[in-house]
Amino acid sequence: MQLPQPDRPAHMDVSNTVDVTDAGAVETEVRAILEGRYPGFDFSPLQLLFRDFAALYAGEFPGFRACDIKYHDAQHVLDVTLAMARLLDGHEHRPEAVGSLGPELALAGVAAALFHDSGYIRRTRDTRNKNGAVYTRIHVSRSERFLSEYLPAVGLQHMAGTCRRIVHFTGYERDTQMLPVADERERRLGALLGTADLIAQMADVNYVTKCRDHLYEEFEIGGLAGEGAREHRTGKIYRSPTQLLESTPDFIRDAIDLRLEGEFDGVHRYAATHFGGRNLYLDAIFENRRRLQQLLASFPSAVVAVHR
Repeated sequence: MQLPQPDRPAHMDVSNTVDVTDAGAVETEVRAILEGRYPGFDFSPLQLLFRDFAALYAGEFPGFRACDIKYHDAQHVLDVTLAMARLLDGHEHRPEAVGSLGPELALAGVAAALFHDSGYIRRTRDTRNKNGAVYTRIHVSRSERFLSEYLPAVGLQHMAGTCRRIVHFTGYERDTQMLPVADERERRLGALLGTADLIAQMADVNYVTKCRDHLYEEFEIGGLAGEGAREHRTGKIYRSPTQLLESTPDFIRDAIDLRLEGEFDGVHRYAATHFGGRNLYLDAIFENRRRLQQLLASFPSAVVAVHR
């Protein structure tokens, strides 16, 4: 199956201006966004957070191995973190009902974004498992644990509680409507984080290729795909990479209708505010879906499509 050719370099974000494989480039852009929105606030902790993120994923953080999965990798996390900063900027331009989140919560949101998938990273003492994808079902809870340990250790304990709670908005382990939060502002921060996680990955120019070549492999190792798969809370099981691809247009539709618009209250619209009118993330998502549907229509279906 010949997959669609990308219309921008694989390492670039949706605006084609930021290299999301370069932690330094993303840090510079995130800092510029936050300092522009909250002039005078001390965002120097960003340097520490990005430094330790890069070390963690490179296998240079004490007690941890390098990231060894290819879908939920460093590029994905940096893409999510950039999206989170943009959503925060748009929200603070038009805070509406919940009011302004303020710089402290904004910084906590970026910290949670940087480490929202840290649960996939194996500890050095983990010799039983050969790949971090084995933690797919519980990676968000493991990310909460990492944040609980890491933030106090670097003098950022004041944001640990918020980060621990909102990181669960990125997962399917728990119903996001039932997640405990400190207040409605923190719930909004969680919705922004969950939204950033979804829109960044679905807008990736190589999203379709990564689903076929990397996401299925992670699901298979994690017990969500293949012959030995068991049902997750979502009730989805994939039997082949082809089946996963065939389900992806429906997944995109459901992710927008049920998750982004429903659970997360449509906060993806703040991306359009940040960009001055156009939601570049949704534009890229719809283009990915169009290309995939065109591709699938040109091939006879081998299996019955299922929802992811």
